[in-house]
Order: sequence, then C-alpha cells, then structure tokens
Amino acid sequence: MVLIQFTITVAIVVVAMYLFKNHVHKIIKTWMKLQIFFLGIKIEEVGKMDESCEMVIMNHQSLLDIIVIEHIHNKHLAWVGKREITDLFFFGHIMKAPQMITIDRENKTGLVKLIKEAKDRLSKKRPIAIFPEGTRSEGNDMLSFKPGAAMVANKLNLRVQPLIILNTKKILDSQKLEATPGVVKVIYLEPIQANKDTNWYEETEAKMREVLAKETRKGL
Repeated sequence: MVLIQFTITVAIVVVAMYLFKNHVHKIIKTWMKLQIFFLGIKIEEVGKMDESCEMVIMNHQSLLDIIVIEHIHNKHLAWVGKREITDLFFFGHIMKAPQMITIDRENKTGLVKLIKEAKDRLSKKRPIAIFPEGTRSEGNDMLSFKPGAAMVANKLNLRVQPLIILNTKKILDSQKLEATPGVVKVIYLEPIQANKDTNWYEETEAKMREVLAKETRKGL
C-alpha cells in the first residue's frame, strides 16, 4: 500500500515541480504534509529548530527522516544525496526537479562540486540538509561521520543546527516500503558555528551519539 501511494504521489509531485517551477517549495511542503497524514505520523519535538542556521545535520535511519524534517522546516532545504539516487529511472527526478545536491562519492572532485553547489543554494536562501553518516544506519547507533559536511560548513563559514531523529526506522522500512503508524521524536541540539580551527565537528558527533544512546536506552 505504501509503495503504491508513494509511487503515485512521486509521479504527481515530479510533474508538478517541472510545470510550476516557481512553486517547488510549496509543492514539496504539501506533499510532505500528505505523507505525514497517510503514514499516520505524529511528531514530538524537544527544543526548537533554529531556522537561521545555514546547515542542518542529523542521523539517518529511514526515508522518513527526510519527510519529517521537510515537514518541520519552513525553508526550502537543499538536500545532499548520492548520485545513485538521481540515476534512478524517473524517481531520480525527485532530486533533479527541486535542484537538490548530488555527489559522486567515488569521484575525487565530488567534494569540490559539493562546496560549489552548496554555495549556490545558500545564495538562494536554501539551507543545506545533510546526513553526515553518508548512508542509513540500523537506528540504535550512528555510523562514523564523513568529512563532507564539515568541509562545506568550514569553507562557507556556516552556522549548523544538529538534531537527532528517533523511531523512523521502526515506522517506515525504506527498503520494503512498509509502514506502521507511530511517533517520531526530534531532539534539537544547540546550534554551533563551524570553524576549522576548532573540533566542533568531532564534538558535535560525540554529543549526537550520546543523545541517541541515551534515548535508545529509554526505549529498552
């Protein structure tokens, strides 16, 4: 049922974004609102999102992570994803149509392209949204952070909003596209100013890992 619903709505949204290019953000927001409704999701927020931050970083468990953050955040986010997503037949347009950022992790020039495209999206008032782990984890722990997010934030002198998302993997299986209604918890950490002369990235990773572990123990 989720696969059918998702396939149909993706098709409609992709066509709408190409037809109404000046209203892409409104189309995405409407789509995400419908997904939250269709999937039976309730969101519990701890703290508050600082939408003045130019970058949002978070742990990654499920496709639902993107849906929830798009639903919460009021600005037109520019998500960073793997090139393999844009290479998908038709579904790749879900990244292409709204001009999200894709990187080729096997290409040494990938980080240069990432910084260039991030600078372009920021000039259009679009915060950068990125999963520092680079791929989905199993949910109870985080993978080690890749250097990409830090390089972009340091190079462009960005203010970063870290957050932790909980329970999305249990609610939506990204591979099978099977869903169970539930509550997604989002915990906002204190925003931090990126600075290449500090250990902000390593310290933020450690803090996020600590919060995730604490919340996971609560659920045991």
